Amino acid sequence: MERGIPVRLTLEDGSYYTGRSFGAIVPAAGEVVFNTAMTGYPESLTDPSYRGQILCLTYPLIGNYGAPGSENENDLLRFHESSSIHISGLIVSDYSFEYSHWNADESLGDWLLRNNIPGIYGIDTRALTKRLREKGAMLGKIEPAGSETSFHDPNSVNLVNEVSTRERKVYGNGRLRIVMIDCGVKYNIIRNLLKRDTTVIRVPWDYDYHNEEFDGLFISNGPGDPKMCVPAIENIRRSLGSSKPVFGICLGNQLMALAAGADTYKLKYGHRSHNQPVLKVGTNRAYITSQNHGYAVENETLPQGWEPLFLNVNDNTNEGMKHISKPFFSTQFHPEASGGPTDTDFLFDDFISMIEKTVDR
Repeated sequence: MERGIPVRLTLEDGSYYTGRSFGAIVPAAGEVVFNTAMTGYPESLTDPSYRGQILCLTYPLIGNYGAPGSENENDLLRFHESSSIHISGLIVSDYSFEYSHWNADESLGDWLLRNNIPGIYGIDTRALTKRLREKGAMLGKIEPAGSETSFHDPNSVNLVNEVSTRERKVYGNGRLRIVMIDCGVKYNIIRNLLKRDTTVIRVPWDYDYHNEEFDGLFISNGPGDPKMCVPAIENIRRSLGSSKPVFGICLGNQLMALAAGADTYKLKYGHRSHNQPVLKVGTNRAYITSQNHGYAVENETLPQGWEPLFLNVNDNTNEGMKHISKPFFSTQFHPEASGGPTDTDFLFDDFISMIEKTVDR
């Protein structure tokens, strides 16, 4: 016997898919995107870069290891990437109502229900993913039987303003002081910096941090169109006039590019997976990376003094850049990768090494 009530997923092109509900029985709207990762759905659901999106998980069986609890470490939830769920809705093929895992506190459905997020299962996610690959990411809406809602484009608003911290926060008491522009930072980025003997000063996306005492600048990941983050771009442009090391990840790559004078554009359907191959420019060295972004940097617009650092092997899009003489670099992928892989976490060491060369203490 099937559980849940009938639910309909409708795309803006008029196509629709029917399934059944789990989680909250409420309508939802957003941009429909897909993720090809086999594991890590608790981390994906709490990734602020998914703000306002209806997420389709292509791996067929979801929910079998439940949802983790609220164990805290360094004032950060240990098994989450932020303090809340950021997706608007979840689409899966097979949902497991039974779960078993050592750190599970509840089922995925109960977790979604507590956060008023709808889930829909019984969808042919292969057909849906194929449609999104052919036509690109589309607006969609989830409507349980007897309810209606309108389409909503999350990219029409400044999503970074919704997910950034509202106040200055300090983590750790390490030797090196790093200002972090929080555009929707994943907790594992903070964890990676803290274990490298740093003090992390987390500030709002539009905060003028230039009066802070710090040794390096970090620009975090985040959702939406980077061109909406004008105050952050202006502050970063000012920082690029100095010689303090700067490291950006994901949206941070795009913001640094805009600050340097390059351009960004929206990808057809984005890169969202744990298995994206990237090539380090000038070498034959490839890495498997975790990614979640819908926008990219236009390589051809990089100004004099800047060059691509990594390229996506699948479509040759920009996966990072660097300055040819100053200690500034960025990646479009996630070297902190939670869930994995962690092939590129050495980039945090590179950042710390750059900082150590510029400080005396």
